[in-house]
Amino acid sequence: MSFVPASRPSPQLTDHAWHFAFVGREILIPEADSIALQPLTTALLAPLAIGRHYLGTMAAVDCWALVLPEAPPGWRPVPLRAAMMALPPELSALAGRAAQIVEWDRSHRYCGVCGTPTDLHPGERSRVCPSCGQTAYPRVSPAMMALVWRPGELLLARSPHYAKGMYSALAGFVEAGESLEDCVHREVAEEVGVNVDSLRYYGSQSWPFPHSLMCAFTARWAGGEIVRQEDEIEDAQWFPIDALPNVPPRFSVSGHLIRDTVKAMQDGTLG
Repeated sequence: MSFVPASRPSPQLTDHAWHFAFVGREILIPEADSIALQPLTTALLAPLAIGRHYLGTMAAVDCWALVLPEAPPGWRPVPLRAAMMALPPELSALAGRAAQIVEWDRSHRYCGVCGTPTDLHPGERSRVCPSCGQTAYPRVSPAMMALVWRPGELLLARSPHYAKGMYSALAGFVEAGESLEDCVHREVAEEVGVNVDSLRYYGSQSWPFPHSLMCAFTARWAGGEIVRQEDEIEDAQWFPIDALPNVPPRFSVSGHLIRDTVKAMQDGTLG
């Protein structure tokens, strides 16, 4: 299903629409697992909303992000990550988009310069201060992900908040004034104490926790022994590519990055 983003609805709204409804930071799903996911008539959830944002159209059907004060009968709130893992890819991506827009609206109700309540701009996705003119757009925080490799092995690490036994690629936020490549070199050196070269861009993923853009790379080990950053990394090891620990699922870019890199190493196309 093709999605066309927009911030303003067309004059002719569709009778049914996709509604991504949130109570706090949790998204609503039907209580009955047997209910098929499909566009709903706007009379079901929209009248209960205390906030709503137009997202665009998917397969010519309108899409909305809604904020509700509580879950209505027949619906239950679940953590966004769990819902996104269970949804089809197109709906998962839209749920993430909706969550970021709802979070932006919640966190920019007041001007960050003078404290005046802000207004939604009628012609674009922004909130504007009527006093000083400060404009706040939905925030995107770039972060790098780096999978360090050497012949036959991958360097994987785990943070204390990971699920038990889970290891992944290294990651960190880009600092002001850095390029993505600068961030890769700095974060790898800070988190595990090794040097890298031969960076290759792999791909990116919008990561709505709460508003990140993950930019993934592979990076060849260029020297140094693992010295973990104790306040960030619980464990870091070199793992043979045929004996990896538990790694993230393909729901996340890290899951794709690790599996595709292993295949490239096995095929001899990385190196």
